[in-house]
Amino acid sequence: MKRDDSFFKHIRGFLTVFLPKNKCYSHHTIKAYRDTLNLFRKFLRDEKSIAFTEITFERINHEVIYEFLAWLQKTRHCVPSTKNHRLAVLKSFFHYCALEDPALMAIYLDIQKVRSQRVVRSRVEYMSERALSILLEQPDPRTCRGLRDRFFMILLYDTGARIQEILDLQLKDIHLNDQPPCIYLTGKGNKTRVVPLMDKTIAHLHAYINIFHPEDEQNNEQYLFYTLIKGLKGRMSADNVSCFLKRYAKSAHELCMEVPLRMHAHLFRHTRAMHLYQAGIPLSYIKDFLGHVSVNTTDIYASTDTTMMRAALEKINPQGPEQTSETVPVWQSNEEMILKLCGLK
Repeated sequence: MKRDDSFFKHIRGFLTVFLPKNKCYSHHTIKAYRDTLNLFRKFLRDEKSIAFTEITFERINHEVIYEFLAWLQKTRHCVPSTKNHRLAVLKSFFHYCALEDPALMAIYLDIQKVRSQRVVRSRVEYMSERALSILLEQPDPRTCRGLRDRFFMILLYDTGARIQEILDLQLKDIHLNDQPPCIYLTGKGNKTRVVPLMDKTIAHLHAYINIFHPEDEQNNEQYLFYTLIKGLKGRMSADNVSCFLKRYAKSAHELCMEVPLRMHAHLFRHTRAMHLYQAGIPLSYIKDFLGHVSVNTTDIYASTDTTMMRAALEKINPQGPEQTSETVPVWQSNEEMILKLCGLK
């Protein structure tokens, strides 16, 4: 009996052709898709006793997908947002399969019945200007490592970049002769955006390059941040960054309780966005600055800033001695406004 290998062929086409060539996804995104498919394979093996070579489309339906999501929560302790991401990947894969083979459309439509889990949007964490200032004072700039670490944090904040965007920066991406001076960041989906640099950041950049790239030309492909392994320069890892961020956060927390101990690189991005919003920069500009596809993603900063909300409420409802309980509401004796408030006009 001939073995049905269509499932494997579609996985190969999905990961090696469709995602990188048709969708132009980055290798990081493709890796995330591959990880989900590998988890699904492990679930079928461990929970359904189905070996990888025995997986066929006939064995998969919406009930199996629901069981997979429950398995993720039970065995891997995945939060709702992670489960929803895994579900989206599977739906994308089976949609691709249905496009390649119309006979699989029924399976894709069946899996479409699976609903994502409702996610309660949590409050965005960010640092105050005082907390950020104290954190940046922790590295010792008199040492090479301290100078590097301080500049890394400054660049994270000034550009509002994702950690991988900073780690992928090459010297050719820095354009100090442009007006204004800027850097080119490549983010999700290989999309490139231009971010201007502040004068103070440029001064720190020059100090850093004089130490770490004294003989490198500005137009080469050398990584801006690197580590030396056996005398060879290699791109700095995210784990390396995480290590020194936590170390500086611990010492800064002893001086300022506002500095969170659970420090991570993305917190600088949130902090920069909140500071821009508090400075009155429109969300549409912040969206472009951060590289968000939709302003809906950037809205999280507007809903987080309770300080601005309180200030706005105080402007429209001032608390002062002139306000009394006898203050006449603006809608009283105003039939036109009452009709509008009630939705009758």
